[in-house]
Amino acid sequence: MCYDVTALTFKSKKYANHLGLPTESIDEILKKTPPIYHSSGFSHPDLPVVTDKDPDVFQLFEWGLIPPWVKDAATSVKISNTTLNARGETIFDKPSFRNSAKSKRCLVIVDGFFEHHHYQENTYPFHIRMKNDEPIALAGLWENWNGKNTCSIITTEANPIMAKIHNNPKASETHRMPAIIPKEFHKEWLKPIEDDLDKKQLLELIMPFDQEQLTWYNVSKLRGKVYLGNKPEILEAKIYPELDFTS
Repeated sequence: MCYDVTALTFKSKKYANHLGLPTESIDEILKKTPPIYHSSGFSHPDLPVVTDKDPDVFQLFEWGLIPPWVKDAATSVKISNTTLNARGETIFDKPSFRNSAKSKRCLVIVDGFFEHHHYQENTYPFHIRMKNDEPIALAGLWENWNGKNTCSIITTEANPIMAKIHNNPKASETHRMPAIIPKEFHKEWLKPIEDDLDKKQLLELIMPFDQEQLTWYNVSKLRGKVYLGNKPEILEAKIYPELDFTS
């Protein structure tokens, strides 16, 4: 799954350059948005996205998709905690996501993401980012509910290293990772769906990402009393002497 990210930090204008977009919209976001060194999805931060409707500008959408059929604020809060992620295999079937899958897709642009590794009844967070220090474009869905734009991050089957990191023994499903869209397929992800062939080609983009393009390392705890908070130090590597990650 993907419940923790870092965004809008040291990458700044690389976001725009990475996607070949004008820098004006990202400049405006950076002026009024503090960096996200770490945020949990359950705090529903605003994340930078590029949508199929406005592919030439960056916008900030709240993390936690609220479907259009939600009737009241209380229900919207409840459902937004269950729609931080969307399983790629079922986005065209699930009521919360199928409308967005057909006509409201986006790229969620992050610096990196975090996953927790379970070892001897303790959890150890890893930070995952691109080896080449480029931003990561995650497959996303979006929706507008009562004038508020919201989004969800799509997940897929984990590659070998992500399966090793994200090894929750209590998980009832196979190991997952966020669906990273390679740079050469960004436009394909955002293009309209005209027929079943388009739908099939879109689903083929949701696949485990090549781990050779990623780097990963342990960081300080993201929960509890020792949590450092949304600070640059949260991205610093940390050694846990008791952790054996080789076995």
